[in-house]
Amino acid sequence: MLQYSRILRLKEEGFSLRSIASSTGNSRQKVTEVIERAERKGLKEPLDEDVTDKWLEEFLFPEKSLKASGRQPIDFDHIHKELAKPNVTLSLLHHEYETECRVNKKIPYSYRSFVRHYSSYANKHKATLRIRRKPGEVMEVDWAGSTAFIIDRDTGEKAKAYIFVATLPCSQLSYAEASLSMNLSAWITAHNHAYSYFGGSTQIVIPDNLKAGVTKHTLRELVLNPTYREMADHYGTVVMPARVGAPKDKPSVEGSVGVISTWIIAALRNTHCFSIEELNREVRGKLEEFNHRSFTRKQGCRFSAFEEEEKFALSPLPEIPYKMSEWRTAKVRPDYHVSVESMFYSVPYEYINRQVEVRLSENLVEIYFNHMRIASHKRLYGKFGQLATTHDHMPDNHKLYVDQTPENAKEWAGSIGGNTLKVIHYLLDSSQTEKLALQSIFSLKKTERRYSKYEIERACKMIISMTARPTVKGIQTLLANNKKSDAELELKRKAESTNNHYGFMRGAAYYGGADTNE
Repeated sequence: MLQYSRILRLKEEGFSLRSIASSTGNSRQKVTEVIERAERKGLKEPLDEDVTDKWLEEFLFPEKSLKASGRQPIDFDHIHKELAKPNVTLSLLHHEYETECRVNKKIPYSYRSFVRHYSSYANKHKATLRIRRKPGEVMEVDWAGSTAFIIDRDTGEKAKAYIFVATLPCSQLSYAEASLSMNLSAWITAHNHAYSYFGGSTQIVIPDNLKAGVTKHTLRELVLNPTYREMADHYGTVVMPARVGAPKDKPSVEGSVGVISTWIIAALRNTHCFSIEELNREVRGKLEEFNHRSFTRKQGCRFSAFEEEEKFALSPLPEIPYKMSEWRTAKVRPDYHVSVESMFYSVPYEYINRQVEVRLSENLVEIYFNHMRIASHKRLYGKFGQLATTHDHMPDNHKLYVDQTPENAKEWAGSIGGNTLKVIHYLLDSSQTEKLALQSIFSLKKTERRYSKYEIERACKMIISMTARPTVKGIQTLLANNKKSDAELELKRKAESTNNHYGFMRGAAYYGGADTNE
């Protein structure tokens, strides 16, 4: 057997490859291979006393123990990397291995031996075993059964604090956070913080069937809370609650809850915190200790296992964390507004008396009908009864009324003509109040439905020539009289045109007939 420990020790002491090869009686190529494998697997001097050359050989060259059997060696590094990919299983990899053996005319290992050898390799040389859980696939979440507490500074009373736990089953890395309640807001906030702590999201989230996240879960139907479903969509993950009464569907978090109850909650039993922020600082410190504690049966810790074996497989987080939102239902009022927390938000008037869904976030109110957004408004805060009305949501007659301002009136008059603008200026300047003037102008604007701009401008020109105090009533009278006069003139013109349409006509004698006048 090669003197692996001596080769590594001489390399650490600075001897050249030629000197090491001469001293150990091996070729420089073999010495180089041993040193490169040791560096690749992070093995450095000084080694522990119980590390023998046999152990080093199994660690650096695991395939050697398989070659003696005369079977096709297994590339364990390749197997371990492939198992990290979606939908790749040991069964598929064993089938590919068998195919390769047939091509090379080698004897393959049976599936049972294949799995046993991989398990032995992964348990000895890798931080994770990928047979049951793939990296980045699942995050299990739950509330711990035990509670912590904070102390009220004024009364000295203890208030319960609930501990949220999230675990990645592959690496067993966990996240914990204290909250004063277990409501939907605390549940969503804890998920946001867990994703931030892990630095990515998983393909699946497995929660318990708590009411904050799951509305209904039966064999035939699964109904998630809309906010929880929306949060999952934001992070590109799927929520698959554990079956009712089946804790084995999320065994990792169940186990972590028990361990965290000991190493965090019980460890803080004598620590007095006076705010939830202070408690969470203590929880975070204990959590770091927990994640960096060494495994008892294999090398590394939860954090190192995550960094080496799982972090790469997490999906990247969105640029903006999910913002908490709440869904409600409302009925559109006759004034085409919906009432939300005593504030009123408009929707298109066509939806009057319809049932709509309202999504409330911190700064935005969105209104949906049949899963289609029909309106959005900035959320109102402060005094009750405030209105958020969009101009395009109004019926046409309401738009005309709302648009009545002196500036809009002058702009409209300018589009008609100079005489109309003079009338508008007079009405605004001579009226007792601006409101009365705008009402008169509104009546004049409505005449545009029946009369052309030319007719309105002509009537305004006529009334200015007739009086220094024009009125809307006088203009309306002139419009009606002019319309009547124009109609009479048009009839007279048509009659005259008909009478003047004659020519030279020959008598009956011209055609050889009798003249009746003789």
